[in-house]
Amino acid sequence: MHGNPPLIHATGAARWDEAFLPDGSIRPAYRQAFGHFEALGAAGVESLQHSADLSMLNQGVTFTVYSDARGTEKIFPFDLMPRIIDAHEWQKIEQGVAQRMVALNLFLEDVYHGQKILKAGVVPTSQIMRSTLFCREMSGLNPPGKVHVHIGGIDLIRNESGEFHVLEDNLRCPSGVSYVIENRWVMGRVQPELLKQYRVRPVDHYPQMLFDSLASLSARDNPTVAVLTPGTYNSAYFEHSFLANQMGAELVEGQDLLVDQDVLYMKTTRGLQRVDVLYLRVDTDFLDPLAFRPDSVLGVPGIMHAYRAGNVALANAPGNGVADDKALYAYTPEIIRYYLDEEPILPIVPTYLGSRATDLRYMLEHLRELVVKPTDASGGYGLLVGSHASKKELEAFRSQLAANPDHYIAQPIQQLSTHPTWVEQDGGHGFFPRHVDLRPFAVCDVHGDVRVLPGGLTRVALRQGSLVVNSSQGGGSKDTWVLYPENGAEASRA
Repeated sequence: MHGNPPLIHATGAARWDEAFLPDGSIRPAYRQAFGHFEALGAAGVESLQHSADLSMLNQGVTFTVYSDARGTEKIFPFDLMPRIIDAHEWQKIEQGVAQRMVALNLFLEDVYHGQKILKAGVVPTSQIMRSTLFCREMSGLNPPGKVHVHIGGIDLIRNESGEFHVLEDNLRCPSGVSYVIENRWVMGRVQPELLKQYRVRPVDHYPQMLFDSLASLSARDNPTVAVLTPGTYNSAYFEHSFLANQMGAELVEGQDLLVDQDVLYMKTTRGLQRVDVLYLRVDTDFLDPLAFRPDSVLGVPGIMHAYRAGNVALANAPGNGVADDKALYAYTPEIIRYYLDEEPILPIVPTYLGSRATDLRYMLEHLRELVVKPTDASGGYGLLVGSHASKKELEAFRSQLAANPDHYIAQPIQQLSTHPTWVEQDGGHGFFPRHVDLRPFAVCDVHGDVRVLPGGLTRVALRQGSLVVNSSQGGGSKDTWVLYPENGAEASRA
């Protein structure tokens, strides 16, 4: 008799796999999880996956793919095998994320005021002044507590060395935290037995963390907090409504707001109500047609006047894009050293700038070995993974790069770590290695104190061999379990 085929496969794993050691044995933290899934068997896992998908559908956990002509609303793919991070490893991640938030806040305050870092030559003045993300309307403007970044999402990867590296910073409208919370809720509903076997730090307090951070920006008692969304057709609308609901805040569109005598008001059935703090999920360009794009119908005319007058706090502050511009990323280690006199806790991936002549020459000559990204794009759009491109695609991209070098950066292709993921492969379903990244989320209050949510969004590339994890490019997500210190994998105590 032949036995059943294995449920969990190590074949095809990257040099660093999250669940398997290099010799193919199971990492200690994953032994109970593997035993749980093996006991379920393929039919049991398939049934649980169906229940998880149904739960996501019923909760309306969707995102929008603008490039898909078959229909834009998609259920966010969720994988049942959690990513497990022990307390010691998480401590370094937490410290590294907080360090970046503090340093980049100091950088933004400096860039929009004294510009000491530019005068010192640490960051080239041309890098800032030619950036389309530099917001001249923020020059000399003083946000509450001199804090510009209130919500950050820092993208991390673990490469073949096993060390986490920062891939990019998201300091404008970082999205995905609602999926972190929803993923945990789904796990609690469909796999409560597995969750109870581990001592996992919670994530459902994030809305309170966020509300406390936002409320701290106002000097008024019991401030009114609102979330500004572009509307129901935005790709992250589910998250906007989710966070507003969980915080007990108002969800508003630009047409629901008006500015009168430099004070922001919300239109209600009871008349005008003052808004003290506005959580922006609208890009700076569309925020105020009087200050930015005059054709914008998403923003609020005069809101920048109210902001400059100190009558409303905006989070994140307009103009933060100059600090998460992909080209500036190359300078972030020097930024940390300059402002904090510390070494970066988390290293960055080596980065070549098209704006540097020597870097550009290297990029053009080694295109097949690089990932090339537009400096102003996100969501995995517009990038080239050289090793996956045809000769024709490489030549076309080489021409684009040569014609507009300032618009691109490049990084060596990183061998992202893999993680067992429930997919169809080799004619059947099983847990096969798929590449993952991690986006931890942090909030910063008016005093500059940073809190990092223990976990984050683990995104997974569902296609075999793919390194692109973005949901808009066919990726999914996993629940991320950060274990409490000591005895992290023992049964949870009552």
